[in-house]
Amino acid sequence: MHTSSMALKRIGFVVVAIFFITGSVLAFNFPGFGGKETVTAANGVVSVPATQVSDGKAHFYLLADGGKEIAFFVVKGSDGAFHVAFDACDACFKEKKGYSQQGDLMICGNCNMKFAINRIGRDNHGGCNPGHLDFTLSGGNLIVKAADLKAGTRFF
Repeated sequence: MHTSSMALKRIGFVVVAIFFITGSVLAFNFPGFGGKETVTAANGVVSVPATQVSDGKAHFYLLADGGKEIAFFVVKGSDGAFHVAFDACDACFKEKKGYSQQGDLMICGNCNMKFAINRIGRDNHGGCNPGHLDFTLSGGNLIVKAADLKAGTRFF
């Protein structure tokens, strides 16, 4: 009886381990769960459905360009506006740590500086500020010019 009890414990451990490993792998591959979703440009633009990024959480994306992956994020602030920026800054980009979100703040992964999401934009740039990207809202999609994204290749 002792042997079968040990076998059941081992099976239980293996099942739990598989569950956690599978969950971790899946979490890092689904948009909004730690991973970056790959996007492609069509007709010179990248399009992100507004409904996909309206939850107040930062959503991270990658655009492949000539062997480089250009990372950016989209987040809807508490001000009701969308904020789009490179996942890199002028000061810390060489460390390739990008940003993470903590409530209404985006935090530089290298120097830990905090930036209010509602202030991410054209008027706040340089240093560790997230590098703002212009976009338009059209047909329920945020539209970012591929040329604007490719202009940030040096960060990546």
